[in-house]
Amino acid sequence: EVELQTDGNRSGHLQNGELVFDPEVNEEVVRIIAAQLAEIGDQFDKEIKARVVNDLVQHFLNENLSGEEITQHMSAAVEGLARAIPSDMEQEKAMLVLAMVLTKKIANTMPSLLQRVFRTTVNYISQQLHNYIVRMVSAVKL
Repeated sequence: EVELQTDGNRSGHLQNGELVFDPEVNEEVVRIIAAQLAEIGDQFDKEIKARVVNDLVQHFLNENLSGEEITQHMSAAVEGLARAIPSDMEQEKAMLVLAMVLTKKIANTMPSLLQRVFRTTVNYISQQLHNYIVRMVSAVKL
């Protein structure tokens, strides 16, 4: 399986105390996908109302909520936006882009939440969209 890394580095893990890199990812494929998602994100950015962002900010500020509860709020917001934004693209792609755009908007609204928002978004994408990302990466032909 391939794992996309936000910092541009290959993903890896420690095995018996040594760093082992995950399978090589074609960087050009990742660049193509990132450019496509960024373009879609720019379109969606205009459609997301401040109220949705502010509601999520309040959930993230509530330290009594568990990571799982925050992820559920993120999921509900993404799914609601995906239904409300008319799109002829795959539902999973729209949800992936919406999750990333929401993360950006929340972090811009309340920078102190960046770490919690990023972690929640990664968890959400890993739980809900991992298989879609793997299919998307393997479908790109250079």
